[in-house]
Amino acid sequence: MNKSLKRLATMQRIQVTGLHLFYSKGYYNTSVDDILKELSLSKGAFYYHFDSKEDFFIQIIENLLVRKVYGMLIQPIEGHDHTLTMIADCFEDALETAVHNELDYGFVLSNFINEFNGRNENIMKHLNEILKVWEVNLVSAIQRGKFNGHIDRHVDAEGVALYLMSAYIGIRTLMVETAPAARKYRFMAQLRQYFKSLEVKTTSH
Repeated sequence: MNKSLKRLATMQRIQVTGLHLFYSKGYYNTSVDDILKELSLSKGAFYYHFDSKEDFFIQIIENLLVRKVYGMLIQPIEGHDHTLTMIADCFEDALETAVHNELDYGFVLSNFINEFNGRNENIMKHLNEILKVWEVNLVSAIQRGKFNGHIDRHVDAEGVALYLMSAYIGIRTLMVETAPAARKYRFMAQLRQYFKSLEVKTTSH
């Protein structure tokens, strides 16, 4: 393996472990020493790759968190005609993954937003970027559904997107401790009912 590939593989391993640590313990409860211990790395090796703990976390956001949220909640609904079905399926798949995750601490993005809000403007800027991309993607999916005649033209696309994001973040938080499978099932049943109310009403003569 050549040097640059080896360095990339090392960086990936360090960042994956870092993300898991920050997700499970929180950023402020995780010290550089914790990271070094988990990875069996020397301080010199860590600071060779990263300027600081904050720089390490920002690289994790840009390389792993963006990809994680994009792959789970954004990419599955891009460019599809039946947008409400696609969004429902996308939410169902993402929630199902959480049901089977024994070490579930909630929705990783919202956990970090709660932790950094009011404490670190620089990191919040990066996290809010991901939220913005998710919101824009949902809005354009709803608009596409309206344009294609599947969603009622009076539906407020921005309002629906905001509601869906809030609902997803909320259910992920509620699924952490108590009956995740049952909560997911009830949530999805209500979501599909809500989506029916957004569809174009067919008038029978």
